[in-house]
Amino acid sequence: MALLKRHFRLDLYAHSTAIPRRLLLSRVRSADGLLCLLTERVDAELLAAAPRLKMVATFSVGLDHVDLAACTARGVPVTHTPGVLTETCADFTWALLLAAARRVVEGDRLMRSGGYAGWDPLMLLGTDVHGKTLGLIGFGRIGQAVARRALGFGMKIVYHDLYRPGRAVEKELKARHAGFRELLKVSDFVSVHTDLGPGTRHLIGRREFGLMKPSAVLINAARGPIVDEAALVAALRSGRIGGAGLDVYEREPKMAPGLAALPNAVLAPHLASASLETRSEMGRLAAQSLVDFLALGRRPLHLANPKALKRS
Repeated sequence: MALLKRHFRLDLYAHSTAIPRRLLLSRVRSADGLLCLLTERVDAELLAAAPRLKMVATFSVGLDHVDLAACTARGVPVTHTPGVLTETCADFTWALLLAAARRVVEGDRLMRSGGYAGWDPLMLLGTDVHGKTLGLIGFGRIGQAVARRALGFGMKIVYHDLYRPGRAVEKELKARHAGFRELLKVSDFVSVHTDLGPGTRHLIGRREFGLMKPSAVLINAARGPIVDEAALVAALRSGRIGGAGLDVYEREPKMAPGLAALPNAVLAPHLASASLETRSEMGRLAAQSLVDFLALGRRPLHLANPKALKRS
């Protein structure tokens, strides 16, 4: 905020909840730049309401809330914040994985409720992580960082991605490329790290849960709509899969009916990048890109639609 205030007159929506759509459309009318969150849709409607808009900086890595084609056609460059949250998101993926595998949240509830009556050899038995098979759907920066951590647990790593990173990376991470169906069948833990797009919406649903091991644990800290949440509830409730660790949801901030009541689901409120260091750096990057382009006339870093510069 201090960086932005040195160069611009700010119109700040200073509430923790998402800005109402109607209010956003009215307040962008006089804006030259927009620093938005992943909760705001930047689409043709918004662009039409903002005739002065010259640039959008989104405080996120994901761009599924931004219509890049519409922005490019208008000559509005869009920047995002990749790279800086890779390690933090990988850390949190492991927090979900370990919590789900070892039933940490159930144990916490038991202690707080006063229900712990003493050590019992059969109480809250979980599943080991070391030596198991980790399946990664998406093998970009974050997927690879998760795999790197898995080496310390002696895990077997399989991954599925349309773009393979090369044999050197596969060798370093001891990772094997697998078909999507094979990955689901052989993995003890399935962790989602792909982008959200038309081809990945409901990528994992009833049919995919049917391919997974009954003991398998699904981890999703990517984007909620990649998983059919109603199908997940059914799979968890019936024992079709063993558990889940979720940081994102199909219709945030709401959850699918029944999910909150399931003891075999660890639920976090979109916290994967929520460290002070990472969120601060994301904000700095977003602010600096606006300063570079609008105030200093420089090409901004992490440009998502470079063709927009030719039209601006």
